[in-house]
Amino acid sequence: MNFLLEIGTEEIPHWMIPGALKQLASMNLFGATPQVDATPRRLVVRASGLPDRTPDEAQVIKGPPISAGDKAAAGFAKKQGVDPSAMTKAGDYYELRKAVPGRPVRDLLAESLAANILGIQWPKTMYWTGGKTGPRFIRPIRWIVGLLGDEVIPFEIAGVKSGGVTRGHRLLGSFGIPVNFANYESELRENFVILSADERRHKIVTEITQLGAKLDAELIETLTFITEYPTAIRGDFDPAFLELPAEVLKMVMRHHQKYFSVESAAGKLEPHFVAVMNTSGDPEGLVKRGNERVLKARFNDARFFWDVDQRKTLADRVPDLDHVTFQAKLGSYLEKTKRVVALVEELGGSVDAQRAAYLSKADLTTEMVKEFTDLQGQIGGLYAAAQNEPRAVADAIYDHYEPLSMDGAIPSTHDGQLVALADKLDTLRECFRIGLAPTGSKDPFALRRAAQGLVKILVEAKLAYKLDDLAHGELREFLLDRIQYYFREIRGFKYDEVNAVLASGCGTLSDVEARLTALAAVRPTENFERLAASFKRIQNILKQAEFEPKDVLDQARLEDGPERDLYNHFARVRDAAKSETYPQALEHIASLRPQVDTFFDKVLVNAKDELVRNNRLTLLHNLLTEFSTIADFSEIVTSGEQKSL
Repeated sequence: MNFLLEIGTEEIPHWMIPGALKQLASMNLFGATPQVDATPRRLVVRASGLPDRTPDEAQVIKGPPISAGDKAAAGFAKKQGVDPSAMTKAGDYYELRKAVPGRPVRDLLAESLAANILGIQWPKTMYWTGGKTGPRFIRPIRWIVGLLGDEVIPFEIAGVKSGGVTRGHRLLGSFGIPVNFANYESELRENFVILSADERRHKIVTEITQLGAKLDAELIETLTFITEYPTAIRGDFDPAFLELPAEVLKMVMRHHQKYFSVESAAGKLEPHFVAVMNTSGDPEGLVKRGNERVLKARFNDARFFWDVDQRKTLADRVPDLDHVTFQAKLGSYLEKTKRVVALVEELGGSVDAQRAAYLSKADLTTEMVKEFTDLQGQIGGLYAAAQNEPRAVADAIYDHYEPLSMDGAIPSTHDGQLVALADKLDTLRECFRIGLAPTGSKDPFALRRAAQGLVKILVEAKLAYKLDDLAHGELREFLLDRIQYYFREIRGFKYDEVNAVLASGCGTLSDVEARLTALAAVRPTENFERLAASFKRIQNILKQAEFEPKDVLDQARLEDGPERDLYNHFARVRDAAKSETYPQALEHIASLRPQVDTFFDKVLVNAKDELVRNNRLTLLHNLLTEFSTIADFSEIVTSGEQKSL
């Protein structure tokens, strides 16, 4: 049978809809696979192949212990509504097998759908009827379609009864539209509702591209879930506004108005915008002119903020940061600024880098940043350039919040990288110092993002700072976790490769990257995994022997044959590796595999002679120690181990 559920609501916030759909997709529909769709005003579940009723089942009910006697057995039978003779004995207990007849699926859905709907987890919910005793949902529920086959599934939520009637577009569609499973989507389309988010998204992309808009994936996704019938239009603004920085104009268009900007082939902003309406068209241009008026007012505000802010230089604004709180226990942004300047100096930053650090937070006191908070840093860089600060200073300020995500670019200049590094490191150090380390999913100061940005800068800028010089204790372990995440999840290295390299020491992250790259390249070669298995064996032997090296290797005690061959080959590889690249060194280390295999086949490590035994353990220890400086091969999961997991 076919199933259709539509929850009609007031407009749901766009960013909450995908999460709700994911929950609805896990709905139990008696073996049928749910297909979910949504617009701002409706959540929809459809499925085919639901059974008419559930199958009969044999239910086994455990009774009282046999030792409890006949009276207990009779009481249990009476409670179950059967004669005591219907029970059987299973071990030490009575047992009752009952035939449980199946039930109509329509009845089961009628009993469960209201709870399923109200059970959707939202970031926040509201009462809309019945006060605090009424149901909670993200927005008021206005209508419900609930159909199984041609019949309505009877249930209600807050007085709204299920039925077979939907509603079209709020302005363009009909109020009451009878539907069934087969015609549901087409009836909505006739009433200016495009049910499929993929189709709405495609319509938006096609139309804004034709109108010359610069594509913006995040904005496209937002518009997909705030419209039921998206239609793009192009508007214009006074070219005189192009005197303002493009970043400001784009921010106004994107974040305040949800408009797309238009750029020339050379990437220069043009005096046009593309808006997406939730309607079928604008034949008289009323919507276009209305959007142009609103945008003009917004741009005038931005021009006013720019002009007012220029009356005071960034340098003159720095003392004002004493009145801007960084964190209640950590003081003001002025105090943070002083720490960041000192850190940049400690890291060997140039005079320009130190100047950029000093001015980096001054834009927090500007009217422009108060209005457009997402432009902090960028505004500071633009103001620095306008106030004739050196280009290097302006660029470093502009970039110093980067990267904002793992997809974002790191600051483009060395000075910017140092300021960004110092800013993030100071935030992490100070927050950890007062016990604000993230716990579980709670991270109110975005310390994970700060740490991830710090790691990304250290790796991709190839900065020569060692982890142990930047962080200690709990913060070091926190950063180490972020380093592992970066190389595994972002760079795609295997988890055991990351473990192997970090187990041999962290050092600089550019060195970690180089060793990881070499390890991943050499791993598929013939000898590598067998050598890794041998390293595990060496490690286990040394551990079982509780071996602590006390003496240097005595070459005179080496036995001719496999033992001396292993030493000679080891010595050649060790000497060669000192002047080779990591990939070359690893290839040579892997070439030791035949000698190691032969040694274990032919030589008894635990010799009876204590001096011989200690000398052989020393050889193995030297082998393990010397070549574990690139990676701890014992951390590598070999193919044999994978099969046994």
